[in-house]
Amino acid sequence: MKKFLLSILAIILIIEEWLWDVLTSFGHLLIRSLRLEAVERWLVQVSPNAALIAVLIPMMIVTPINLAAFAMLARGMILQGILLELVAKLLGTLLVARVFALTKPQLLTFTIIALLYSTIMRWLQWAHQKITETWVYQAMKSAKAAAKARFRAWFS
Repeated sequence: MKKFLLSILAIILIIEEWLWDVLTSFGHLLIRSLRLEAVERWLVQVSPNAALIAVLIPMMIVTPINLAAFAMLARGMILQGILLELVAKLLGTLLVARVFALTKPQLLTFTIIALLYSTIMRWLQWAHQKITETWVYQAMKSAKAAAKARFRAWFS
């Protein structure tokens, strides 16, 4: 049972890593397209309190989208609700992760955030180590690398 669970988690981790790569690339493209480099430079040097507010803003942007998705689900629009929730999750991850990355030093000056961050990171590192040791993860990682190489070959 343990090997089966680790195999499932390995597949999820590979998908998450792929999505992270795509979201990161999309985020950089979006920043350049919208000419938000100055906002990023500003975020890097804001005060800890401003950094905390900056991280909350993307959450406030995504919350109405989540509520709309749940309303769709409640009205029986299952596919539309799931798709909107997926968009909300991807957008939320993109925005919150980017703002967090830019403001992390300021945010970690708050004791509770630093404690939560270090605890969660320890758990994630332990889990990641367990998952990456599985044969399923190794096989999926190889398949991902091969697919990337083929994709680059097609478009280069």
